[in-house]
Amino acid sequence: MSTTVETVSAAARTAPAAVIVAIDGPSGTGKSSTSKAVAAKLGLSYLDTGAQYRAITWWMLNNSIDVQDAAEVATAAGKPVIVSGTDPAAPTITVDGEDAAGPIRTQEVTSKVSAVSAVPEVRARITELQRSIAAAAEIGIVVEGRDIGTTVLPDADLKIFLTASPEARAARRSGELKGSDLATTKEALIKRDTADSSRKTSPLAKADDAVEVDTTDLTLQQVIECVVTLVEEKRAAR
Repeated sequence: MSTTVETVSAAARTAPAAVIVAIDGPSGTGKSSTSKAVAAKLGLSYLDTGAQYRAITWWMLNNSIDVQDAAEVATAAGKPVIVSGTDPAAPTITVDGEDAAGPIRTQEVTSKVSAVSAVPEVRARITELQRSIAAAAEIGIVVEGRDIGTTVLPDADLKIFLTASPEARAARRSGELKGSDLATTKEALIKRDTADSSRKTSPLAKADDAVEVDTTDLTLQQVIECVVTLVEEKRAAR
């Protein structure tokens, strides 16, 4: 059953303090850490949409789908059952009932997710799932990804676009991936940016009405405080 953006917006307003917050941006800008912390601090649900694309990519690889064959990926897109838990303190994701939180973070999945997520049928399937989760979040929700403010939830109460220099992003990602080479990490991030920004369906882009936050010279705590302030201001204005 399709869930309209209007339904999502209406559902989010069933609680006085409920807001839908869309946080977009490329890898390494601090989206996940910031989004989880903001949601936890403000009592909102949380959704990592990137994990869903990783999950469907992991399923494709496990089921011997040729992820370079868009037609084959499109045909299989509706098969896996993906369930995302929205507790910011302990977000979960399962595929066909199996815990996928660890497996979806492998380098193999990381290297293939852009190809899978570029397939229109995959994006349509995951976008519908994301909208249904947002619609069910009566307390409000922080949704992070790459096309939330532009495509998934264009009527979100607050849209934030996180940016950072390629050098800063690579340093952060290298810190997360122990033993990784900084130059190689930077090259991979730039390649991912190009793939995400140039795809025909729902490319990575800043929404016209999004607030841009450059995290290059900010600590994680400073970014969190900045976003919390923006959300509280939005709440107060309603």
